[in-house]
This record gives sequence, structure tokens and C-alpha cells, in this order.
Amino acid sequence: MSALLRTPLFPLYTQYEGVRCIDFGGWELPVQFSGIQKEHEAVRERAGLFDVSHMGEFIVKGEQAEAFLQNMTSNDVTAIMPGQAQYTFMCYPDGGVVDDLLIYKLAEQHYMLVVNASNIDKDWAWLQEHMVPGVNMTNVSAQTALLALQGPLSVEILAKVTGTGVNVDSIETFRFVQNAEVCGVELLLSRTGYTGEDGFELYVAAEQAAHVWNELMEAGANLGLVPAGLGARDTLRFEAKLPLYGQELSPTISPLEAGLGMFVKLNAGPFIGYEALLQQKNDGPARKLVGIEVLERGIPRPHYPIYADGVQIGEVTTGTQSPTLKRNLGLALIDTKYTALDTPLEIEIRGKKLKAQVVKTPFHKRTRASKTPTQGAEQA
Repeated sequence: MSALLRTPLFPLYTQYEGVRCIDFGGWELPVQFSGIQKEHEAVRERAGLFDVSHMGEFIVKGEQAEAFLQNMTSNDVTAIMPGQAQYTFMCYPDGGVVDDLLIYKLAEQHYMLVVNASNIDKDWAWLQEHMVPGVNMTNVSAQTALLALQGPLSVEILAKVTGTGVNVDSIETFRFVQNAEVCGVELLLSRTGYTGEDGFELYVAAEQAAHVWNELMEAGANLGLVPAGLGARDTLRFEAKLPLYGQELSPTISPLEAGLGMFVKLNAGPFIGYEALLQQKNDGPARKLVGIEVLERGIPRPHYPIYADGVQIGEVTTGTQSPTLKRNLGLALIDTKYTALDTPLEIEIRGKKLKAQVVKTPFHKRTRASKTPTQGAEQA
């Protein structure tokens, strides 16, 4: 077996007594530092700091860069300005998803793509397969670390360590500042995240990541900042109904089935998968992603079958006991005719069929007044 990959921050993990690492898509990453419930609550109420340096980053530039990305992705690349990020999909011709990703427009005809860790090689090959003259692409994943500071106190913490040239709170959602001075280091500072809370993602040179991590932890010490692992990241994104590639999105699950049609701009011109998604929109998806609640004692887990009228109509994509709401909730991809709120369902758990029903999503929505679009591409 090949050795697991490690992020530049791996040597810091040992300073936390409760840290527990797992194999996550070939990476040795912390599932928790002090406990998933504690870390989840910290992000909802105060702040948490995540190491997500396993994510991939590609630089795409050249005179045909915009046209190339417009053909490769489902959203409208021509609509974003320098300093703006966009959530989007790469699709197969049949409408299934190669990956969900973020596109950062660094300058005219100059972009950074942020892709899921387990899809780095696949995405690179897919983009290279469709490469055109006038585009240059560089994989900078190994040179780039990524820290995510998330939670309602993230602005206050970050403001302590950010240079006078940047007003942290003035950065709008899905906007970013290049060459921002944070902890004495120049980095790309983005108001994005994958938790359903306010927060920032910091793209920093790998060799400077440990310094930035330690400085941020020190700055947030008296505000309750905690290091947070993949376990809390998953429960946080789940409560906010943010998709996980390989569960809510996959080569066999389209963005329209996942309820993410707002990021598929069929009026912006053709892209790979356009015809299939146009047909699916016109016909109406046969399946739809919904929220479910188990009404008896049992926790929904991925791939547990869902039944209605005595037949299987779909399966769970993600499920857990919500740390915030203390309810047994799940996301499930099911036959569209059973997706109305309060529709009675059954879920099979360890050979027994338990009562469930369709419930409203997202399960958690932060109280901040300004609107927040779906955040993030992540992450298997």
C-alpha cells in the first residue's frame, strides 16, 4: 500500500492531545481534535480553524482561458469579475458530475480552480483531454496550503492579524483579496467556506502555513477558537445542505437532481453536458434530493434504502444525528413524486423499516441578514 499523503500542517497535529487522524481519500487528515460535537458547536457559536490543504488548486490562464472554462463548466464564467469567486460544476456529456469546484478570477484571462482532493488527478486529466490552444494550466496543489477560519467570530479574530490595507469585514461573500497581509504573510484571503457560517479561506504558500495556523490560533484563543477536523466539517456542511462530492453529487447524480440548478446557466451558451441537462430540465428530473427525518429510533446513513408505497424509491446520501438540532436527519435522493414536504416514507435500518418523512432544508441557516449563496466545493 502506498503511504498516505500529508498536508504541510501535519506536524502540528501532535500538539493536540485528542487528535485522531483517518485515511480520507488517500490523505492522513484529522477527523477530530477534541471531539466532533465540541468542534461543531464552536463553529456555530464562536469559531473553528480547519486544515483543508488537501484540496487541489490549478492555475488556468492565456488568451482563451475564459472561453475554455466556459465550455468546461456549467456556470457563467463571463459573469465574474477579478476578485470574485464562483461555484460551478464540470459535467460529463450525460449530465453527471466530474467535480464541483470554485473558480477564482485573479485577473482577465487568469483563474484559479479549487477542486476536490480525491478528484485532483481525474480533474486534471479531464481538463487536459479538452485543452485548446491559447490556454496554459499549472497544478499548484503541492505548493498551496488552505486554512478555513469559520464561525461568527471569524471576522473579529482575523481582523487582529490582518494588515491595515485590508478591512476584513468589508470583503463580501464570494469575494477575495490577493496579496492580503495576514499574520505577516501575503496570501489570498477569500470570504468563502463550507460550514453554513460566516468565514474565510486562506490560500497560503505551503512553507508559511504552519506560521499562519499558529498565529490565528493565538489570536483566537480568548474568543474560543478551536482547531476543527473533518468530522465537524461534515456535520456542519450537512446541516447547511452543502453537497459532498461522492454523496450528493457524482457521475450518476446531476446538479439538477441535487437541487443545484442555480449554478447551471443553460442560457449562457453550451458547455459539456449542456444538452443532457437541458433535456433533464425540460422533462423534469426523475429524482430529487430532499431532507428526511427518521421519526423512530434510528440514524440514517449513506445508501440506506428509502421506501414509499411498499417499493424502494431511493436512498440516503448523507445522514446523522444533527449536533445542532439533536434530530435524526438525512439527505436522500428519491423519486420526485414523493418529494413534497411531510410525505410519509420508510427507511430501512439494519433490516427494519422505520417511519420517516420529508422535511424542509437546509436544516440550519445562520441568522446573518445578508444573503449567502451555496458555499463550497468539497470534498472526498
